[in-house]
Amino acid sequence: MTNQDKLNPDHERILSIDFFRGLTMFLLVSGYGQLFNPVSSNQIVAAIGRQMDHAYWQGLTAWDLIQPFFMFIVGVAMPFSFSRKWAKGESWSKSLRGVLRRSLLLLFLGWLVSSETKSSFTNVLAQLSVTYLIAFLVMRKAIQWQLLVSVILIVLTDVIYRVWPVEGFNQPFTADHNFGSWFDIFLTGGLSEDRWVAFNAIPTTAHTIWGVIAGTILMKDYTPRKKVGVLLIIGVAGIIAGCALGMYIPVIKRICTSSFIILSGGYAFVGLAVSYLLIDVLNLKKGTAFFAIVGINPLFIYLFWHSGGRLVLMNLTKPVTNRLFGWISPDAITIATILVVSGMMWYICYFLYKRKIFIKI
Repeated sequence: MTNQDKLNPDHERILSIDFFRGLTMFLLVSGYGQLFNPVSSNQIVAAIGRQMDHAYWQGLTAWDLIQPFFMFIVGVAMPFSFSRKWAKGESWSKSLRGVLRRSLLLLFLGWLVSSETKSSFTNVLAQLSVTYLIAFLVMRKAIQWQLLVSVILIVLTDVIYRVWPVEGFNQPFTADHNFGSWFDIFLTGGLSEDRWVAFNAIPTTAHTIWGVIAGTILMKDYTPRKKVGVLLIIGVAGIIAGCALGMYIPVIKRICTSSFIILSGGYAFVGLAVSYLLIDVLNLKKGTAFFAIVGINPLFIYLFWHSGGRLVLMNLTKPVTNRLFGWISPDAITIATILVVSGMMWYICYFLYKRKIFIKI
C-alpha cells in the first residue's frame, strides 16, 4: 500500500494552510521591512529592521525564512490536491503530465519576471519548478523514502560544493567562489548581484518534500492534538539539528547550505504546527481570513509584485501621501505609502476572492 492510499481524499479544507501561505506571501510583497531602519538609533527598531532583510552572507534572519516557508507550504497542499484527483480516477501518468506542464510554465514565468538580469533562475518560481516536480515524483512513496530522498539531495549538494575541482570556485562557503557561482556562470554567463545561485533548487527541494510529509500528516486519521505534536517534534528536532550542524557548516541562505536547509525546515514545521493549533484546533479564527484571502491566490500576488504591479501602485499613491503627510516628515510619507499600497494589494486579492477568481496553472 502506498503512502497516498492511507489518506482521506475528502478531507475538509484546512484554513491554517491558507493562512500560513497567505501570511508568507503578504510579508513577501508588503514592503513592511522598509518601515524599520536597521541602523536606527532606536535599538528595537534597528533589531526589527535587521530581521526584515536577508543576512548579508552567513547567519539567519526572519526574512530568510520567507522563501523556505513558501516552498514548504506548496508541498503541504500537494497531498490534498492530488488525493482528490486520484479519488476521481485520474491516473498517475495524467497527473505527471500536468505536473510537467506546470513545472515548465513556472520555469518560464520565473525566467520572464527576471529576464533583464543574469539571475533568471534564482527566483522563487524558477526554483519551485524543480522542487515541485521532484516532490511529486516521490510523494506516493512511504514517508521514510521521501525523507531519504531529501537527505540525499542535501548531502549531495554539500559534497559537490566541497569537492568541486575548478580553480577559483572550489571554496565551498566563500561568496562568488563556490560551485553555485560556477554553475551560474555556466548556466547564464554571469553571477547574481545578490549572490543567489540557481543550484539552490536542488537542496531546497527538501523543503517541498518535507511540506508533502507535513500535508500527509495533516490528512492522516490522527487526533488534531497528535498532529500538532508530531509536527512540533519534527520542527524542534530540525531546529536543534540545524543549529548543531551550523557549528560545523555555516548557515548561509544564499547558497542553501545543509545547515540552513535543516534549520529553516524546522522553523517551517513549527510555524505550520502553531498555525494549525491556533486556527484549526483551538478555533481562534478571528482575523485569519485577512491572510487566508492572499493565500488562496499566491501565484497572482507574486506575479503582480514581480511584474511591476506594486511599483505602479506606489507611483499612484505617492503624490497623495506626499500631499497629506509631507508636512510631517519623509518617513511619514514612506510609512503611509507602504500601508496604503499593501492595503491596495490585499484588496485586489479580496476582489478576486469575492468573484471566485483563482489564478492557477
